[in-house]
Amino acid sequence: MGEDIEFIGKFNHTLDPKHRLIFPNKFREQFGGSGTVTITKGFDHCLYAYEMQGWTEFKGKIQSLPMENPESRLIMREFLGYAMQDSFDKQGRILIAEDLRAHAFLDKEVVLMGIGKRIEIWDREYFENSRQQLDMNELGVKLAERGISL
Repeated sequence: MGEDIEFIGKFNHTLDPKHRLIFPNKFREQFGGSGTVTITKGFDHCLYAYEMQGWTEFKGKIQSLPMENPESRLIMREFLGYAMQDSFDKQGRILIAEDLRAHAFLDKEVVLMGIGKRIEIWDREYFENSRQQLDMNELGVKLAERGISL
């Protein structure tokens, strides 16, 4: 199932008072029968959410780092140590742990964005403020610098 997973799209949702987040149906359908979601810290103060195959691949890459390297151990702690797994409740919600909410500045308004094999979870205000810095023309130049022509 993991090879067929491709999360795409942007959805606005809210955390309820008990810090549960509803995932859009479009995303939930791709989590399979168990509905197991793994959420961990992500770059840029967002969270990463994975279905099982995506998580297994991500975790494998992290665990392949050399343990004798202090930076590798730090990376493992941040991504694996703070990870949480849960299954959707009947309303399609997942509880977001306090440490993860703090990392992503999650309060109430949330953005879920499909980014291929993972879903990014953002505080809506933080997400919108970071997007204001994006210029699509500059992005085109950056893509060209990397040899990507659209």
